[in-house]
Amino acid sequence: MCKGNGGTLKPLIWKLSLVFGSLLVVSLVLVACSSMTGSTASGMSKVTVSLSDPATCQAPSGPFSAVWVTVTDVSANTSATAGDSDSGWVDLTPNLSKSPAQVNLLGQSNAQCFLATLGDPLELQAGNYQQIRIKLAPNSGTVFGNNCGSANNCVILNGDSTPHTLQLSSEAQTGLKIPSGQIAGGGFNVAAGKTEDLDIDFNTCMSILQEGNGQFRLKPVLHAAEVTTTSVSMNGTVLDAAGHAVAGAVVAIEQPDGSKDADGNPIDRFLVATTTDASGNWVICPVTEGDPSKPYDLVVVGSTSDGVLFAPSVVTGINVGSTAGTVTLNASTTLNTAALSTATITGQITSTNATNTGQAIDVNLSVLETINKVDYTIPLSATATQTAGAGLTVTTAATANGTPACPTNTDCYNYTLQTEANGAYIGAWSANGATLAQPVAVPVYSVDGNASTTGTSTPTANCTPSEQISSAIALTGSPLAGTANLAFKSCQ
Repeated sequence: MCKGNGGTLKPLIWKLSLVFGSLLVVSLVLVACSSMTGSTASGMSKVTVSLSDPATCQAPSGPFSAVWVTVTDVSANTSATAGDSDSGWVDLTPNLSKSPAQVNLLGQSNAQCFLATLGDPLELQAGNYQQIRIKLAPNSGTVFGNNCGSANNCVILNGDSTPHTLQLSSEAQTGLKIPSGQIAGGGFNVAAGKTEDLDIDFNTCMSILQEGNGQFRLKPVLHAAEVTTTSVSMNGTVLDAAGHAVAGAVVAIEQPDGSKDADGNPIDRFLVATTTDASGNWVICPVTEGDPSKPYDLVVVGSTSDGVLFAPSVVTGINVGSTAGTVTLNASTTLNTAALSTATITGQITSTNATNTGQAIDVNLSVLETINKVDYTIPLSATATQTAGAGLTVTTAATANGTPACPTNTDCYNYTLQTEANGAYIGAWSANGATLAQPVAVPVYSVDGNASTTGTSTPTANCTPSEQISSAIALTGSPLAGTANLAFKSCQ
């Protein structure tokens, strides 16, 4: 489902977009005796490391039937700046080095959200841990009970039992990094006399890129936050206006991150998502992204069995632990075919370095819809050429993928995004259910692009600026279509 070459289509996408989501969550259950922010304190804690996962891109509707990774270690450090070989790293799973754990990130979790437990409980010194690293086994060597054939990390595609090696950079073996900036609160604080739960989100489907040579590459999207395993879920049901269940709808949790577009509108950022089952039900557990102490917004997209896209539905102000209740997706009486209900946005991404010559970069593209002076991230809906997903990640190259050609002295990529031609419905959450209304019939879209280095497992912003948001896109024609070009400069 993720396709492309040099500038080909990649993460989240299979054909155009890969259903985002499957979370690898490492739950560190820490029983603390004392703590000291930013440093190690006296006293000991116990740690149990587990994996959890609200899977979203599994078969039959998603591109993958399995995503296997082999974990060899999880470690933590109280220093935010500690390097690979610096002191202070605490091995949370010492037994994994001798007996690695191979886990299917799309496997079935238990009632507590967990897929597997990694190792036995371990005593740990209390403190404020500002870095966490996960090490994966190299694809050479032997792992007992290997599900990947000759490799140790792999993906298995829907309808194809052949494992495809998941390529790793060297950082996957020195440790996939979660710095303090990606840990809620800037660090995980083990307080005296308390039991603490830390979840690490490894957004699996957003982290898999298919390269031009057909190989799959791991470029992880990782965050961490403190949670309690009994009160961090969100759930609900998605129905159409006639009261019928909408299966396969994408349900995304979002929060504003403090940034604004050129018009001063705050931006609601995609955090995590799942898909509805055959009965229209969904659950996300645990919710660790963003700030759980503040309300979240819910964005829901989906289509009919005939491929007609519903208008997005946005429910604002939901707290963790609450049920979203029933969210209704509305169809248009005039945009009543798959083609008419779909708006197509195309454009060219260009990238140059500091000397104004071409520089290859990865760019994650998402669609923003301005509703009541707020920009909400609209997940990509499933279409005939696009699988539902959080967004589209592409890699620019010296040779364009089709027309137009790259401008002189640039690398480029020509992209296509398909989204709803019908404006979103929006309403505030209430215990009795949200009442949704449609402010405008024709949506106001822009494209958000975030650039990062290519060829590395750890995404690093590498252009100035690293984020580009297009101006409002003029949608015209029938079906609706528009264009947005983004130019990234001073990339490294």
